[in-house]
Amino acid sequence: MHPGPMNRGVEIESAVADGAQAVILPQVTFGIAVRMAVMSILAGN
Repeated sequence: MHPGPMNRGVEIESAVADGAQAVILPQVTFGIAVRMAVMSILAGN
């Protein structure tokens, strides 16, 4: 999962990032929840 933010023009072209098949923004959104859940489990909460 992409951690975000993406560096347009450096690591990815804007046309690709905004394309119909791009899943970067959902990955960033879901990645936050996944990392929080993993940290909660590891912390024993």
